[in-house]
Parts: sequence; structure tokens; C-alpha cells
Amino acid sequence: MKINKHLLAQMRKASRAMLKKSPVDPAAIVQEAMKQVAAFQRTMPTAGQDAQPGMKDINPPPQSAARQSAQEDSSAGAREHGAGQGANPGVNPGVPDMLANLQRSMEAMREQFGGLGGGLGSGLGGQTAPVASWPGSFTEGSHTTAGGTRHYKLYVPSSYQGSAGLPAPLIVMLHGCTQDPDDFAHGTGMNALAEETGCLVVYPAQSQQANASRCWNWFNESDQRRDQGEPAIIAGITRAIMETHTVDPGQVYVAGLSAGGAMAIIMGTLYPELYAAVGVHSGLPFASAKDLPTALAAMKGDFRRGHAPKRSLPIIVFHGDRDTTVHPANGEELVARGRAGKKPRTAVEPGQVPNGHAYTRTMHHHDDGSVQAEHWVIHGAGHAWSGGNARGSYTDGRGPDASREMLRFFRTQR
Repeated sequence: MKINKHLLAQMRKASRAMLKKSPVDPAAIVQEAMKQVAAFQRTMPTAGQDAQPGMKDINPPPQSAARQSAQEDSSAGAREHGAGQGANPGVNPGVPDMLANLQRSMEAMREQFGGLGGGLGSGLGGQTAPVASWPGSFTEGSHTTAGGTRHYKLYVPSSYQGSAGLPAPLIVMLHGCTQDPDDFAHGTGMNALAEETGCLVVYPAQSQQANASRCWNWFNESDQRRDQGEPAIIAGITRAIMETHTVDPGQVYVAGLSAGGAMAIIMGTLYPELYAAVGVHSGLPFASAKDLPTALAAMKGDFRRGHAPKRSLPIIVFHGDRDTTVHPANGEELVARGRAGKKPRTAVEPGQVPNGHAYTRTMHHHDDGSVQAEHWVIHGAGHAWSGGNARGSYTDGRGPDASREMLRFFRTQR
């Protein structure tokens, strides 16, 4: 409780600074506050344990709902990684949730006072985040299977005409840890693109009952099997939208960030007849872990191998080469496995976003010249959605625009 009060005191100080000085980068304020918390924690060891260094990374790794004994076995590795609820004895267990709540408070404050800089993890510096204005509908729903119940939000663009119009594409968007559908929709800007392209977008929501940090449980073997666990729930949500709306079954796609990206590749691998292509941002390969210890190893680039899909998987991958949460080697492995053992022709295109990041785009072509996979390495970027909006967490507005590029790639995979 003392640590929570200490963190709140630092946040009050940060808030006063935000109101007196604009523009300012909230991410820098949070990091400074966390440094003070870390220093405080080093002087106050947890009962029965030695104090550990403070958190190095504000994005928590996956957390098993069952908190199985394997978590205890991996405590040394988790402390070295420096993040996650229950992973570091020197870090208050409530810090990740407090950071998530802090992010929402900062976004609300920015709207109230007219814009005070970039969002947590954003690269927008002092730019003002625009308030989203979506002419379509953004409604809530839920779906239940034997594996459990998950809520979701569905965006239907204003151009959608139902059975009176043409079937629409459907994008399934899987958020990262500590995020929710609203946060992810704001950060990726996917609803605005849905207005441009006429597609439906559904955002399944992970529950805190299933995972304390709202991470999709991509690292559990039971959630890596068709028609079981979370894959069955997400597939069920996808099919439910297809049943209640006029959707083109040949244009259904799945994409995600971090833990959501890892779950997206699971969905594409297990349900190839349902999803025409997969988009992964800062994610991990299919079955790259089997429990929490191997998940932490995979995030560092030491992942399980030998789980390539049986068919060539159309995939577009984005990854920052300065990502310290999920090692960039995961992006390379994702593309390699997606080729299903084949060695297509490749073309490499370097690029630069004006006043933003440089990047390298590698395209893998089929024999007929069509693109089977794209791999975008964003130079200088960390663990954040490339080209995202500062209204959402874990975004980097210095581009390139991952959302727009994913939709462009999806349209080539009909």
C-alpha cells in the first residue's frame, strides 16, 4: 500500500507538470515516476524476499490465470526481464494495472485540456492527438463457448448496407496486454480505415479473469489447439459476426499486437479456412512457448521451433528493431514459418517516413509473382504499433502506417 501511495504521489506531481507546461511527453513523465518508484522499492524489500531492481519495461509479459508452479520456477528469468505481475518480487503486483489506469487517465486529461502530448509508448512527442469521430456504429457484444465467454466491440462503417449491399470484408483485431477494444481501436486507427474501405472490424476483449494483465494466453498449450480454449472463442466470435452481417467469407482476416499478434498467428494457423491472411505486429510465432517460462524465453528470442504450418500462410509482419519486450528475431521467424518450407523469390525495399522512421520492407513472392509475405522492420522503433494514434497505448506515430499497409496487403489475398 505504501508503494501505491508513493506512485500516486509521483503521478500527482507529473499531472501538475503537465498542466503547467505544454506540450510535454507523458511517456517521459511516467518513466521518471517509475524511476522514483523503483528507487523507493529498492529500499523496501517484500516480506520474506530480497528487494530486486525496479521495472525496466512498462509492458507486462503474459500472466497465467492459474499462476501455475512453473511461474515460481521462472522467477529468476522474470526478474531479469523486469516486468509482469508476480514476476518480480521487487515490483508491486498492482503496478501494471495502475499503469493501465494511468494511461486512460492521461488520455482523458489530454482531451479535457486540449492536448498535452503523445500517449504512453507513443513517439509523437508534443503533437496533439485528434479526437476520434466515427460516423459508423461501435457496439458491444459477447460470445460464449465451452471455453468461456468473451466480450467484443464491433465497428460497422456508415457505408454498410447489409443484405442490400455487397458483402463486406471483416477484420478481427486482437489487442495487446493491458489494452481493451476501445484503446486498440483508437491506437490503430482501424475504425477510420474501415470507413474508407467499407470493412467491418471486430475487437475481441480478453478478460482479467482469464489473464490478470488482459494478455491473450498464446503461451498455454491448451490455447494453441483448434476448437479449444481462446482460439475456439475467437473463431466463434468471427463466425457469429459472419452469421449476423453480410460478410464476404473470402475476405476475413485477423491481426494483432504483441500477445494479440501471437494469438493472431495461432488463429491463422489453426483456422486457415476461416482467415485469408494474418497481420502480426511485434508478435511471436505459433506455439513458440508452452508455459510461462518458455514464454519469457521466446520474448527474448529463444523460441520453440518445429511448428511450421502445413500450408503457405499469407502474412504481413511489423516489428521494431529496438523492441526490448519481444525480440525482433520473432518477426523473422514468423515470416520463415509462414513460407511452409518453401523459398520464394524476395525483394527488399528500404524506405523512410518523412520526419519519421526508416524501414526495410522485404517481400516474398510466389512463382506467379504474387506476394505471399511481407516483413517490415522499423528502424529505431520499440514495442509499439507503427503509425498509430497517440490516443491509444503502445503506439508510435512516426510510421509507417501498419494499419493501412495491413489492409492493403489483405486486399491482395482474396
